[in-house]
Amino acid sequence: MAEINSKDVMNLRNRTGLPMMACKAALGEAGGDVDKAEELLRKQLKGKMETKMDRTAGEGRVAIAKTSEAATIVEIRTETDFTAKNDKFIHACEAIAKLAINAHAGAVASTPEMQKLIDDVRISTGENASIARAHKIVQDPGSGSFGSYVHHDGKTGVLVQATGSISDETLRKVCMHITAAVPRPQGVSANDVPANIVEKERRFRIEQAMESGKPKEIAEKMVEGGMRKFFEEIALLEQPFIMDPTIKVKDVVGKDAQIVGFYRWQVGEQA
Repeated sequence: MAEINSKDVMNLRNRTGLPMMACKAALGEAGGDVDKAEELLRKQLKGKMETKMDRTAGEGRVAIAKTSEAATIVEIRTETDFTAKNDKFIHACEAIAKLAINAHAGAVASTPEMQKLIDDVRISTGENASIARAHKIVQDPGSGSFGSYVHHDGKTGVLVQATGSISDETLRKVCMHITAAVPRPQGVSANDVPANIVEKERRFRIEQAMESGKPKEIAEKMVEGGMRKFFEEIALLEQPFIMDPTIKVKDVVGKDAQIVGFYRWQVGEQA
């Protein structure tokens, strides 16, 4: 049997995050070959982890990656907040966001490289982990810019795309507004608010007016005025800026820039 070097045991432990005795046993089985031992551990433990895939992964982290031409936002889930705050998990999330830059625009499917990072998390923590969702947006070179912000707990992340003249700091402030604003912005302008949200609100307001005794025709006319106020509350550009409520977000953005779109992702929410 090959002599097991303590440095090799420590090296394998650093690679896998597994206990020293498990690393030592794997090195013994692999004849002292660190790479072979790591592969043995992956095969052994990955098989065990597959049986835990049905366990709820309700914690996690949002990560964002950007270049001048593309940006990605990803949500990675795990079982406990303890693991979600682990450096290895944080680094895996950031690496997956960077790998997603190489995908096509739109929803990003997991790749073998991404899956390996997820498997590493599963093996080293003993928890279920998964890529909940990932998305990529693109723009022509020099046509615009991306802003991003991930809250300090990693549970909420915002990605904004803009055109025109706007500083990185201003974009970051807009992202911070989107993170904290109540009510949560549902579109850049009133025209961008999803139709299902508009219809649900309009129906609710009409029902309320009719319950107060108003005929349907009058209730519908009354509701239109209220809907204008509703759009001001949930359209990003019309919201009072959270850092200075005396101005609106559109005043912060300025006349020389335009917000194209934004993504606000929170761990655990329905996609």
